[in-house]
Amino acid sequence: MAILSIAALATKCQFFAPSIPAIPSLKAYPFSSTITRYTTIAATMSAKPLKSQPHPSLEVTGGALDTFLPAFTTLDRPYDAYPFVCSNTHLETIFAHYFRSCPDVRFRRECLRAKDNGSIAIDWVVGDDRNLSPNSPTIILLPGLTGGSGDAYVRHMLMRVRKKGWRVVVFNSRGCGFSPVTTPQFYSASFLGDMNEVVAHVSSRFPEANLYAAGWSLGANILVNYMGQEADKCPLSGGVSLCNPFDLVLADEDFQTGFNKVYDKSLASSLQKIFKSHALLFEELEGEYNIPAVANCRSIREFDESLTRVSFGFKSVQDYYAKSGSKLSIKNVRKPLLCIQAENDPIAPARGIPREDIKENPNCMLIVTPQGGHLGWIGGDEAPFGAPWTDHVVMEFLEFLEKTKLTSAPNSKSEGNSDKVHATVK
Repeated sequence: MAILSIAALATKCQFFAPSIPAIPSLKAYPFSSTITRYTTIAATMSAKPLKSQPHPSLEVTGGALDTFLPAFTTLDRPYDAYPFVCSNTHLETIFAHYFRSCPDVRFRRECLRAKDNGSIAIDWVVGDDRNLSPNSPTIILLPGLTGGSGDAYVRHMLMRVRKKGWRVVVFNSRGCGFSPVTTPQFYSASFLGDMNEVVAHVSSRFPEANLYAAGWSLGANILVNYMGQEADKCPLSGGVSLCNPFDLVLADEDFQTGFNKVYDKSLASSLQKIFKSHALLFEELEGEYNIPAVANCRSIREFDESLTRVSFGFKSVQDYYAKSGSKLSIKNVRKPLLCIQAENDPIAPARGIPREDIKENPNCMLIVTPQGGHLGWIGGDEAPFGAPWTDHVVMEFLEFLEKTKLTSAPNSKSEGNSDKVHATVK
C-alpha cells in the first residue's frame, strides 16, 4: 500500500508526495533464531447469534450463508465508518497506514529450508510454547505484498486471537519482514510451494490442533489459491481472506490510473529495496531476466515483467496476472472460507470479486462493506486508531468453526452429495 507524506495529509492537500518509509527500529522485531479435536457447540454463547437479516449497508452472501450466519452477532448493525477519515477511500487507506496503533509483540523467528534451498521465515510469539497447550487452535497469518509480522493490521489480529487462547504464527514471504533470501527467487501471487512447506511444518509441530489461516491482500490471494489447489485434502480447518485482489488483470489496470499510480510507485519502491538487498544472488541469471530493469523499476508491473513472471515460468506479465488471480480457485475451495472486501478498495477492485462463484460454493461466505479502503476498515469501537472493524468479525467466524466440527461432503454429485459444509455436533 502507499506510503505518503504525513505533512500533506495534515494540510488536507488533494495530492500527496510519495515517500519511501524508513526502516523501523530493529527493537520492533525482537527475533531470536531457532532452528483434530472438536468440541460440542455451546448451548449458549457470550453474545447472541444473529437471528435477523444482515444490515442493508452490508453485502452478505455466499453458498454457506445459512451455515455461517449464526456465527456473527453484529452484522445486523450498520457499517460504522469513522467520520471524515472514511469520507475518501485514499484518505482512509493512508490514515490506517500512518496512524493505526501497532501493538508491541515479541517474536521468535524460525527459518525453514525450502525444497529449492530457499529460506522461509515464520515468526512465533514468544511465550506461547510455555503458555498454550499443544492442542490449542493455531492460525497462520499471511501479510500483504512486501508486508510482514511488523505490520499493524497483522499485529492487531494476532493480539485478538491470542486473547482467545489461540497460537499464532506469521508467515513472511521471502525477503519480507527482514527475512533472509538465500536463492535467486522471491515469491508470487500463485506460487504455493512455500505455503505448502509452512502448513506442513506447523501441522507437524502441533498435530492435535485445528489449523486455520488468514491472509490480507496478496496474502489472501495466496491463501485462496492454496485452499483451491488442496480442495478436499486441505489440512486447514478454515480460512479468512481480506481485501483480496482476486482478479490481478483488473487490479493491474487500476494501478495504472489516477491516484493509484502513487500506490503503484510506492509498492514498486518497496519491492526494489528488497531486491537490492539481495541483488548479488541474481547477478549471473540468464534467459529472459532483466536485472537492470528490476533494480530501477517504477511500477509493480515492471518488476513482475522483469523478474517475477520469468522466475515462475510465465510467458508474459499478462499471462502471469491472468493465471494467478484467486478468482480461478474459489470454486474449488472445499473448506470453510470467509471473504471480506471493501466496495471502495482502491487496490482490490470490487468488480473483481467472483461473486457468482462464491454464491455457488457451499463452503464460502462473502461480506462486502461500503467503505474500508485497502487494509483500512476504520470503524467500530476501536476507531480510529485501534483494530480494524474486521477483526471482531473474523474472530467470531474462527470461534464458530472451532466450536463446531465443519466438514465438507465429497465432491461427487453422482453419489447424491451436495458438496456443502456441514456442522457436526459431537
